[in-house]
Amino acid sequence: MPLRSMALLGRFVATRPPYVMTQAHSLEWLAHAHAQSEAAIAGLDAGQRAAFAERMMRLLGRVGCGPDAIASRASVLPDFTTLDGDGGIPGMTANVLYDHPSDAAPRFPHGRGVTARMELYARAVDAYFAHQYPAHAEPPDDLIHVTCTGYLAPSGAQRVVANNGWGARTRVTHAYHMGCGAAMAALRIAAGFICSGSEQVDIAHTELCSLHLDPADHRLEQLVVQSLFSDGMIRYSMTASDDGMGLSPLSACEQVVPDSADAMQWTPSEWGMQMALARDVPDQIAGVLRGFIVELYRRAGLSIDAMKRSVFAIHPGGPKIIERVRTVLELAPAQVATSVGVLRDYGNMSSASLPHIWMRLLADPRLPVGTLIPSLAFGPGLTISGALLEKR
Repeated sequence: MPLRSMALLGRFVATRPPYVMTQAHSLEWLAHAHAQSEAAIAGLDAGQRAAFAERMMRLLGRVGCGPDAIASRASVLPDFTTLDGDGGIPGMTANVLYDHPSDAAPRFPHGRGVTARMELYARAVDAYFAHQYPAHAEPPDDLIHVTCTGYLAPSGAQRVVANNGWGARTRVTHAYHMGCGAAMAALRIAAGFICSGSEQVDIAHTELCSLHLDPADHRLEQLVVQSLFSDGMIRYSMTASDDGMGLSPLSACEQVVPDSADAMQWTPSEWGMQMALARDVPDQIAGVLRGFIVELYRRAGLSIDAMKRSVFAIHPGGPKIIERVRTVLELAPAQVATSVGVLRDYGNMSSASLPHIWMRLLADPRLPVGTLIPSLAFGPGLTISGALLEKR
């Protein structure tokens, strides 16, 4: 679909969750958390528990995302590390969801249940919206709340609109449960609102992936997931103007890959949301990617030759995803460097990842006005979502 050219994406404001851990520390924490859980369930003695932790470290070193690809990850929870700033869940000063790996008498081998997790989500997200939208701020015409890590009604977005008395001015729309590609859906929704008369549409992502860990699940695919995902919060605006600096949407495209329904899943469980990733996801994406990109450029009235002057925003589902896209499309390393950098600095923040890449590309003085930014994200389905943006 073509998108309205008289619209700009900009005004990015990212919020770094307060509890930051190096990836090396994260993997060590995971290994001991899994060992503690197994000790509680299977009755392991101290020696057996230590041996199990060593085994988990070897497995994480083999299948997990290591410090060479991710330098640090962050969480709204204090469970993983010490406080590094403000903005965590109010009142939380100790391990609240997961037992500490050194606890002698663990209470929650799986972590606490989904009710406790959603209570924590509500507290963190309500505080986030209250901070981002004080009562004296100018309200947007529309506010789109994007997440796949929390489901509550009223949402934090609805609460802040009600508390600020904006109910007659600001409409709230929820873009939920679409996984890592939800930023693309939010972009299409925002473009529709702009075309129907809205002057400013705000999009806010609150992805709190750290609330959905189960230390009792030792499957290899879960070790991959647990070593990869991180919390991320960011908001930005689409405005009905081509004045100023921003990213102008030129086209959008989406495709469900045939015979791929089970390749990526995000399902409820007793201990939060559980993600499943098939090992051949990069291969399935690669099989249809070149034709998808050709169509994305065609819808903007451009040939595939324009790819040579493009810088890509690829959702950092993992280092293998980025590298496979680069190889299939025959891109230079510099064309995917920002995507690699966001993965290194933050980990996979689900739908909040792509907006972090857009924010960096928009602020990069080395990229001139007119730079094309093909953007790709992947979600359950297996769905490939794309948008072609132009730096203005």
